[in-house]
Amino acid sequence: MAAADERSISAAARRLGASPSAVSQQLTNLEGAVGATLLQRNARPIRLTPAGEIMHRRAQAILNEAAQARAELAMSQLSTLTRFRLGMIEDLEADVTPQLLTHMAAELTRCQFLLETGASHHLYDQLDARALDVIVAAEFGAETDWVEVHPILREGFAVAAPKGVIDKDGDVLRQLKRLPLIQYTQRHYMGRLISSHLARQNLTLPHRFELDSYHAILALVGQGTGWSILTPLALMRARRFADQIDVLELPMAPLTRTISVTARKGILQDMPATLAETLKPILRQAVVDPAIARHPFLVDALTIL
Repeated sequence: MAAADERSISAAARRLGASPSAVSQQLTNLEGAVGATLLQRNARPIRLTPAGEIMHRRAQAILNEAAQARAELAMSQLSTLTRFRLGMIEDLEADVTPQLLTHMAAELTRCQFLLETGASHHLYDQLDARALDVIVAAEFGAETDWVEVHPILREGFAVAAPKGVIDKDGDVLRQLKRLPLIQYTQRHYMGRLISSHLARQNLTLPHRFELDSYHAILALVGQGTGWSILTPLALMRARRFADQIDVLELPMAPLTRTISVTARKGILQDMPATLAETLKPILRQAVVDPAIARHPFLVDALTIL
């Protein structure tokens, strides 16, 4: 499955944490066992043969059944789960993830945890490729029939501006237009979400910088280079710049995103829902309450679901 999905022996090896020679040998063994050539390995990228197409469909069912069996065994006695692969959005890696892992380690005493942090779109790709069991990431809004989704947090976007530059009692948007927008990268879903929202408001804002680092964005804002639109999670993650910036309510129609626990549907039974319920009090204590205490206007924009 890995070789077929990745269209490359070396890429399949990286995904599986094995050597290319080991993957190649396993494929040779499999072809010998079924008596058919499954991959055209001399093609670039490699392609499935007609026999490989049949095997690919059956292999998907086999993997689903194997995952279901592991889940049922794990749920029958949760403490016996031996491996759990979790993907966490980068925004939560410092404040929330350590508390979650500590809690899970106490519950799953024999389990080995594999954690991967990254952007939401990357985590969804890893979940789709079966490289992760559960992810905590921003929802994309597109309905898919192969996942189950458990929303845990809704957060509204806010403005980060240089300290003391914007008169909060004046026309905030007019003042912001005089400064360059430091934009979160449109290579990520959040950046595209922000750009689409500005377009819907008929706002064309000049920007010289498009970055994928909250710390770099807020460092530039703190230096007076411009302003940005970010989420409370982003602001909390880079709060060492808090004394250099002002956080303001978005001076336009509100924009929100939802953070959810997502897993392949029907595989892990109640575990994703249980994980979501475990995360909610951690998020409230580590993110929501501190953010609202610092910026009271977020009380309606930052909500545990």
